[in-house]
Amino acid sequence: MAKVLYGLSKDKAMKKKKSSQAKGPKLLKSMIRHLEQQGRLGEEKNYIQHGTTTVFAHSVRVASLSLKLAKRLHLKVNRKSLLRGALLHDYFLYDWHEKDRSHRLHGLYHAGTALKNAKKDFHLNKLEENIIARHMFPLNPIFPRYKEAWIVCLADKYCAAEETIRPFLSAGKNLKCGLLSTMKRAGRKKIS
Repeated sequence: MAKVLYGLSKDKAMKKKKSSQAKGPKLLKSMIRHLEQQGRLGEEKNYIQHGTTTVFAHSVRVASLSLKLAKRLHLKVNRKSLLRGALLHDYFLYDWHEKDRSHRLHGLYHAGTALKNAKKDFHLNKLEENIIARHMFPLNPIFPRYKEAWIVCLADKYCAAEETIRPFLSAGKNLKCGLLSTMKRAGRKKIS
């Protein structure tokens, strides 16, 4: 006789677990396709966000990590809104690295610009609006209101940090060696 786990046989429980794991990546791919077709998400591929990572790649990574965090923390979330908010959190659609007065305070203002652009292209619910508007906490000092917004906020910080240091790591040097050689070039004594 099969073991019963939460009212399901072991076989049914395993099938349910596998199907829920597959739903995340499929839902993400479907959401990306929809946002590219219905809006301007594809334009994010034209702009660099952190290091050598495009805004599009960054947004996809944040969305994927957000799903993983929610699952790992056993949080019941609105997965559709979590993904839409994560994919649109940096929907500002300009190159903030260009020398332009309007880009000077990008960190402070891009969440508002992303929200304005997303509202122009899509119908957003309150949860999605909050995810986009509050993803820059604590730089923007208003707390995220929903757990999904907190998840995206945290995933964004992690991805941004990793994307920023990746070019140093992928150059064949670890971060310590890179910093030491930079210090040496600057005429400082090498620290062992």
